[in-house]
This record gives sequence, C-alpha cells and structure tokens, in this order.
Amino acid sequence: MPTVTFEDFKRLDLKIAKILKVEDHPNAEKLYVLTITTGEAEKTIVAGIRRHYKPEELVGRSILVIDNLEPADIRGVVSNGMLLAAKDDKTLAILVPEKEIKSGSPVS
Repeated sequence: MPTVTFEDFKRLDLKIAKILKVEDHPNAEKLYVLTITTGEAEKTIVAGIRRHYKPEELVGRSILVIDNLEPADIRGVVSNGMLLAAKDDKTLAILVPEKEIKSGSPVS
C-alpha cells in the first residue's frame, strides 16, 4: 500500500456510531444493511459481515465508521459510510471502542 500524508489521514471523518437496526441485504447474501446513528444523524451503511455476525449480536453495539465516505450504490442499496473491521484467514472482527463512549465521538 502507498503511504499517505497526515493531511490525507485528517480528511477521514472517523467516528463512533451505534447500530440501531440490521437487515439482510435484498440482493446479496454476504451483506447486511445497517441503520446507524452518529449522534447527529441516522445513516444507512452496507457491510459485508453477514457470514460472521447474527443481527442480534450487532444491534446496540458501538462501532467505528468512516462517516464522510462518498456514498456508494452497493447492489441496489446506497451506503453512506463504512464500518471498520479486521480480517485474517479465519476471522472477521468489527472494530469497537474498548469503553462505552457517546455516538458521534471523533476517533483520532
């Protein structure tokens, strides 16, 4: 991967969000459609985590998101951000804050 400048990094609006609702994506068996709150607004994001998490494991959890990602149409559903996760050859893990913190809190 190419290196990025600190100025490039600062352009990302990384925030804590809370998952309010989880639905199966209507056109993709690996995707969920998540309704999240960033404190100021509710948003829809599409996440490829369906094979790794059940909806009841996600609702109410705080997660890390890129809040200012350009909207993207993902198989017919517009995603307005990106959930951050890590993956190795066996496991996918969503990134979560270690302590309870208010939705909308900036990540720095």
